[in-house]
Amino acid sequence: MYQQYIPDLLNGHIKSLARCISLVENEAQGYEELLEQVPVNDHTKVVGITGPPGAGKSTLVNALITRLLEQDKSVAIIAVDPSSPFNFGALLGDRIRMSQHFNHPKVFIRSMASRGALGGLSPKIIEVSDLIKAAGFDYLFIETVGVGQSEVEIAGVADTTVVVVVPEAGDEIQTMKAGLMEIADIFIVNKADRDNADAFVKNLRLLAHSKHYGDWEIPVIKSIATQQSGIHEIISAIEKHHAIVSHQQQKHILLLAEKAWQLIQHRRMKNISKQILQQEIQEQLQQKTFNLYRYIGTKS
Repeated sequence: MYQQYIPDLLNGHIKSLARCISLVENEAQGYEELLEQVPVNDHTKVVGITGPPGAGKSTLVNALITRLLEQDKSVAIIAVDPSSPFNFGALLGDRIRMSQHFNHPKVFIRSMASRGALGGLSPKIIEVSDLIKAAGFDYLFIETVGVGQSEVEIAGVADTTVVVVVPEAGDEIQTMKAGLMEIADIFIVNKADRDNADAFVKNLRLLAHSKHYGDWEIPVIKSIATQQSGIHEIISAIEKHHAIVSHQQQKHILLLAEKAWQLIQHRRMKNISKQILQQEIQEQLQQKTFNLYRYIGTKS
């Protein structure tokens, strides 16, 4: 039904890409057949950018875009906006922060609402990522909301996961979220001109060294995104990591299996509406005999 968009999509036409993404996000009739026709593309480097709020993730992505454009690279960005758990609307507009690149012909920016999804990601993040990869971009950056332990879900989508922290996290280094330590392929200490940055970097490197795997030792890179400091080193580390993982078949299989698991989960939950659940629970609470587990049993 929508297969006519595919030739233009593969040629990198932005309007066709945007149209295909909208069809998938809205689950328009025939969108699954469209996805089944999209060829595999492993050329695009998919980079997840995550970390606590206030670490400067958007500023860092903006600096990376600037440097990559200087290298004549094409860049796509998915900025995942946090959503209200009550009305499921996006609360932030990360595209505003990247306004200087918004109309650049080699840049594609898309904001997606997380809509209450675990991991701070949008339910359609995998499908949208594959559409962007099919359009032939050199890089795809996925910036997560950066809240909650479940943000580690980004590791199931990105080839390379970059965790951004700031020197103020120094007191928390020994108790840093275990999940973040497990998923990080690259650590960025942003705002490295602040006090205690060097000591924090030293401690983080010791911790990262104990977590290295295979041929990859997790680098810890200092950056001052507002001054473009450290950006070249970050891009170099991303390229080196991608070169290693692209030759690791087992890593590729694990990544595809994780994506398959998430897609199957989303499809099986497709007809479950939180609004309807709230309405039904409200009605049953009036009976004074409501039991959550009996109610769940009626849904199984």
